[in-house]
Amino acid sequence: MVRALKFLGLIAVLAAVFPVVGGASPARTAANSVTFQDSRGEDAQGPDITTVTVANDNTGLITFKIDVPNQAQLSGEKLIDLVIDADNNKATGDQDPLNPGADYAIELFQQQANLYQWDGQTYSRSAAGPSEATLIFADSPTGPTISINAVELGNTKKFNFSATVISGLRFDDAGNLDFTNAHADFAPDLGHGLYPFEVKVAPLKLLVKNFKTSPRRPRAGGAFTMQMTAVRNDTGATLQGGTVKCAAKAGGATLAARTHRFAGTAAVCSWAIPGSARGKTFRGSITVVFEGKKVTKTFSSLIR
Repeated sequence: MVRALKFLGLIAVLAAVFPVVGGASPARTAANSVTFQDSRGEDAQGPDITTVTVANDNTGLITFKIDVPNQAQLSGEKLIDLVIDADNNKATGDQDPLNPGADYAIELFQQQANLYQWDGQTYSRSAAGPSEATLIFADSPTGPTISINAVELGNTKKFNFSATVISGLRFDDAGNLDFTNAHADFAPDLGHGLYPFEVKVAPLKLLVKNFKTSPRRPRAGGAFTMQMTAVRNDTGATLQGGTVKCAAKAGGATLAARTHRFAGTAAVCSWAIPGSARGKTFRGSITVVFEGKKVTKTFSSLIR
């Protein structure tokens, strides 16, 4: 495990050094974001976590915003740690009373974030472990933000976690971390369990982004095309595949589609309008089906 294991192993020692002042305040919830209040002023010389805000977007990207306004800068002597019980089960994972059921640990140290997984004995980074491809972090005036996709946390839907910020670290002459002058803050306070969070992803919907016809109105004896661009509601990505379904009538007569396919990012339907259909009403629809979801655009006009 490298530094994270050393740090996690020292939490019990640090608990005896840094007193607990009260418990964590109730969480505030807004949309799919939860803000947890931490107790204040535990150590006048140490970092003081005020809040931890957790949120996720519709792609499953989970973001942890740790506010430490009195020591917000990600300096080299500061280490930040997130311990996560990804399966919401205390009986699995780390059985340390301070990290009950923890399955993963994220360590942010010296401008580098690493993901570790509990292997039954320690938090490790084995070749078979998590890929951490989506793990990123950013600085801010009030503290760091750490993001990772739920897929890399065992596709978690509901988890528990704790955050720790420790400052005053240095390396000794042998290159090992020295915690002699360390000061730390824990959220929630030691002995108060872990914070809970539920990942909520909105059901996939398809939305119409652009629609046009060519020509503007169908002409008797000519070709008529309907073209639609559809996007996902969760990522905003434009669809480039799926099933295109076309339906149309001229008056009461059903028209067979000559084209029903994707052309680049656009779904396309086209019909041949009979010469005898002049003055009749064209009623048509174009539908895109993707991952069991569909979106339809309809159009009607007198045939010229």
